[in-house]
Amino acid sequence: MNKILIAAAPLMVMASTVTFDEALQQTFANNNELKAKKLNISLAREDLSKAKSYDFGHLYLSEDISRTNNALYVFGNKLESREATFLDFGADQFTGPAAITVAPDKLNNPEARTNYKTKVVYEFPLFTGFKIQYAKEIAKLQIKAKEYKYNRDKNTLAVEVLKAYNGAVAAKYFIKALQSAKQTTTSFVNMTQNLYSQGIIVKSDVLSAKSRDSQVDAKLIEAKNKYNLALAYLRFLTGNNDITGVKDFKVIVSPNSNLDTLKQQALNNRNDIKWMQQNVKTMQKKVKMDSSIKYPTAGVHLEYGFNDDRLTTDKDKDYYLLAANITYNFLDAGKTEELAKSKIQSHQTSLYFAHMKNGIKVDVEQKLLNLQAKTAIIKVKIKNKDLANAVLNQYKEMYKNGLINIAILLMKQADAQKADAELIKAKYDQAIASAELELAVGNPILREKK
Repeated sequence: MNKILIAAAPLMVMASTVTFDEALQQTFANNNELKAKKLNISLAREDLSKAKSYDFGHLYLSEDISRTNNALYVFGNKLESREATFLDFGADQFTGPAAITVAPDKLNNPEARTNYKTKVVYEFPLFTGFKIQYAKEIAKLQIKAKEYKYNRDKNTLAVEVLKAYNGAVAAKYFIKALQSAKQTTTSFVNMTQNLYSQGIIVKSDVLSAKSRDSQVDAKLIEAKNKYNLALAYLRFLTGNNDITGVKDFKVIVSPNSNLDTLKQQALNNRNDIKWMQQNVKTMQKKVKMDSSIKYPTAGVHLEYGFNDDRLTTDKDKDYYLLAANITYNFLDAGKTEELAKSKIQSHQTSLYFAHMKNGIKVDVEQKLLNLQAKTAIIKVKIKNKDLANAVLNQYKEMYKNGLINIAILLMKQADAQKADAELIKAKYDQAIASAELELAVGNPILREKK
């Protein structure tokens, strides 16, 4: 017996009935789509690193290898490597009175030359009209924007998990309700068979009871299938294939929250509001960056290298170059149009932001009213269920006493079964409405454990 228990232990461990909080923690840890969205923050950080790198300039090593018989390049390469002689100018052909009109053959038709140019270059921006500064500020704003966007995506996913979880809970309670209904209809079958054997009722009553019992069997099969489907979706979201069950409904907030307080919380807390704020600031910074056209730009170019017909580090073949550049655009239509476009986009983003804030207030109000209605409906559905069950019990006694026919009794059983289902559905609707209000307010559906 102990060996059997030991062998079954791994299966028992793998099976898992989870709470909503557990399911959500597993989703945050395992969901690949959420992990992919989080990488957008890393991409934004790379943009900041790139912007910061401009502060240090551009340092690189270059090796150019060429072979040509082009007269200009061959002579230029010889001159650069300090190899040019008067013979390259055709000195050996400068004889006689007409020498000045001679076309030097070695200069015009040189032999092909392979040339190696090795150089280290450092380019550094002295002043860019504040472009680098604004680029770094924009990158920082976008890191924050991506973080807020990720938190919004995470909270949206949390609501999806809650819907899946509560959907599984509802399916579980539907099964329990139908199992209870099954007990009732089975008792009707037994009761009618007993009364028929006593000659009190006719055979059709027994058949009607069996038909009703069979209908409940079919609904029970459907409910179990919906439960399995809900669990399958929950396993997909959480990345946990061992989930075999769920516990009770998850309801998050009270329906009696003050509307004005919730609206203010939404404007302060919602991640999409914070994301949009960063976008507004980003566009304002972009306008300033594009305004840099009114400033000059300046930079330096430092170069050191070697030039020869072979790879070398010979000091006789080296050179250096120091250069500075200052540019001022008096007229650049393209840059002016870009600035005008940025100003329009900045104003457009501000208008979208104002529209979003108004929309959020409406969203919060709608979600609160919906939750309050769903909560009120539950009270009615509980009362309906109690009344339906009380009526069913009374009609059962009336049937036993021959006061009603089987059709009326089965109709009352169907009413009681429907009342059970409507109460379960009402509890599910309340749980979803509460989560949607929490999302509208901007509160995290679940704070991750540290």
